[in-house]
Amino acid sequence: MYQRILIAIDGSELAAKGLREGLALARALQAKVDILVVSEPWAMGVYDAFGWTIAYQASPEYRESREAQAQAILMPALDAARQAGVEATGHHLLDRYAADGILETVRESGNDLVVMASHGRRGVDKVLLGSQTQLVLTHSKVPVLVVR
Repeated sequence: MYQRILIAIDGSELAAKGLREGLALARALQAKVDILVVSEPWAMGVYDAFGWTIAYQASPEYRESREAQAQAILMPALDAARQAGVEATGHHLLDRYAADGILETVRESGNDLVVMASHGRRGVDKVLLGSQTQLVLTHSKVPVLVVR
């Protein structure tokens, strides 16, 4: 069945539920797990007239801050995997949108299943924020398990 599962998390309570489901499935299947945190671009495409935002994004402080935030999410997830008896590797991708980072990691890591949560946004929120889950479902070449 599935041998290498990608579990995408973002630090939210809903993502924690997806992590639990993904780890339970991995344990049952004796599959390896890649746990992924994607840090979206900080400025979200808005740049000031003086280029300060661009300069900040190029600074070591920016990278260190984003890495620290990602590790604060990844470390407890990797601990949960250890406690569940699941072999897991943590990954952090910087300055990518979630769907792009998930699809990139699937290609590079050879995952055969993606487990992710969906926040279930509707209406204006979905239009403004987009649906990263929908993009993964649409573009993934491997099955996607969506946890609600």
